[in-house]
Amino acid sequence: MITEAQKKQALDDIRENIARSGHHIYVVSGGQTPRFAYTIGVSELIGVELILAGAILYMMDGVETIINDIAGQLRAQPDRRVFEVTGLGSFTLRKVDSSWSTEFMLGAFDYYQKRDIPALQIVTDKAHGTIDVPDMSVPWNATTEPVWRWLKEPWTYHVPEEATATTDLAAVRGERVTEAMRWEEDEWEIFVGDGPEIRKDELRLVPLGTLLGADESVRPVVNLAVGEGLLRDPEPDSKWRPWPNRKPKSDVPGETIQ
Repeated sequence: MITEAQKKQALDDIRENIARSGHHIYVVSGGQTPRFAYTIGVSELIGVELILAGAILYMMDGVETIINDIAGQLRAQPDRRVFEVTGLGSFTLRKVDSSWSTEFMLGAFDYYQKRDIPALQIVTDKAHGTIDVPDMSVPWNATTEPVWRWLKEPWTYHVPEEATATTDLAAVRGERVTEAMRWEEDEWEIFVGDGPEIRKDELRLVPLGTLLGADESVRPVVNLAVGEGLLRDPEPDSKWRPWPNRKPKSDVPGETIQ
């Protein structure tokens, strides 16, 4: 539970960041909802805050660069909606429906003591799209955005709610995963192709719920005992089969678990 002293310090930090750079970036991660980040302070000049939801392709330093760059360009050109961030891709902005913003921007609501703050979603280009980027321009819907269903729905699986999966860029881009191992009560490895052959820079740590929500055929992995694994072929109609143990893939980039 957050104490009054901690709350005051957090608000002071936000004030200081806004005074120094024009905005504060608030990052939220953990549980079964994908990582997301939003600004506090941009609305003081242009009337809206910015949200970058999902986009696990980017490490945390990339997330901060994208938001800082776009916020700066937007302050200079408030009507602009298409942006290029050097080395990270192109991005567009679209209006965020209130059913999303009321769940996301709690820090902004607390800071400004109001809940009617408009927001724009930073949307990646197709080349940098991942399964955790929702369409926030339409009302939240668990059917159309299953990766985000636990934003408002209770966790229903018989595995820890904080369970995570080490996965690869191919998987978060939507390719069919073909192997899965459970190493701990709350830790899985789920890959497209041969896990040991995946480069370290292509590894990502995501909530297990991200992969379960994106592909219903992944659900058998929750029934694995610790140390058990499954394999299947890339073809859409292939079935899971038991798989002998192997050593875990190590050295997942630490900043992906923000």
